[in-house]
Amino acid sequence: MGDAFSRRRFIQAASIGAAAVALAPHVRGEEEKTDKKKLGFAIVGLGRFGAGQLLRSLPECQLCKPVALVSGHPDKAKKLAQQYGIDEKSIYGYENFDSIKDNPAVDVVYVVLPNSMHCEYTVRAAQAGKHVMCEKPMAVSVEECQQMIDACKKASRKLAIGYRLHYEPNNLKAMEVAHGGQYGKLRQVVADHAFNIGPNEWRTDKKLAGGGPLMDLGIYCLQAARYLSGEEPTHVTAQTWQPENDPRFKTVDASMAFTLKFPGGALANCSCSYAEHGASGYHFMTEQAYGRLDQAFAYGGISFLLKDRGKPTQLDLPQINQFAAEMDAFADCVMNNKESRTPGEMGMQDLKIMTKLYEAANSGKTVAV
Repeated sequence: MGDAFSRRRFIQAASIGAAAVALAPHVRGEEEKTDKKKLGFAIVGLGRFGAGQLLRSLPECQLCKPVALVSGHPDKAKKLAQQYGIDEKSIYGYENFDSIKDNPAVDVVYVVLPNSMHCEYTVRAAQAGKHVMCEKPMAVSVEECQQMIDACKKASRKLAIGYRLHYEPNNLKAMEVAHGGQYGKLRQVVADHAFNIGPNEWRTDKKLAGGGPLMDLGIYCLQAARYLSGEEPTHVTAQTWQPENDPRFKTVDASMAFTLKFPGGALANCSCSYAEHGASGYHFMTEQAYGRLDQAFAYGGISFLLKDRGKPTQLDLPQINQFAAEMDAFADCVMNNKESRTPGEMGMQDLKIMTKLYEAANSGKTVAV
């Protein structure tokens, strides 16, 4: 990765000033008036996530507002536009998306499409002169990630990936405990993320998703290991399971278990699955402490048990609107010409590691990263 995400810069990206952004105006049930200009966001893709999470969260933002929608379902888009006070002239289809360049109300495009479409619409948004947020995984290949980064740089536009947990108080505190030095060196991370997926989901279509549960769920485990260690893995192993008689998994695996080895000595054991009811969290051990985050990857309801040299404490940290926090953080970067804590380079590094994990699963060997 070179200097772009050295250990020092990764830790800075993960933690410095993070608590101030995450805890400020986004605690559930609290509102704060602001006279600052709000940046206009266009949501590209109005599925469960785009409409149900991002669009719903924008009215809670201090620096953002919804101003445009992009969808292949005009009736749905019109209904949502009325609900959120968006001018119907700012509804776009995929065929006329590029005309968004002529809409001065749109400052940021948030791409919330199937993974295989992330690259195309990020590049097109940058060429239209808009800053871009893109959901994770960033793309389906390292090459696509590079295209996205290059397009935004060429257009002098900012790019951030939707790693909302970098703005969430419990995960931020876990980063501090794991590599802050107070509790000694990190030794182990165990992270799991799973659910039983339904039929006919685009996430189980390899052409759209780029892979199996690793791309959707395992990336949380991978991210946790990276931000808890503040390092990049040097070696990985992986195993997958793909049942023969389940129509959901014709083109992708149902489960993956993988390990990561870090240069400072930490080890991570992770699992992800679309075929079981499982946990959504992690625990970690340093030389002097044990931490467990239940529902660590969830949109809310996260809890943090910390044992300091064996003495347990249930930490009481705020539950925030994670989506409002990440969008406001990006708006602040655009307004003040700052680098995002979750830039495209971070997303590309995840794709590099996930590519190596699939290589390890296919070969049955330990693979150097």
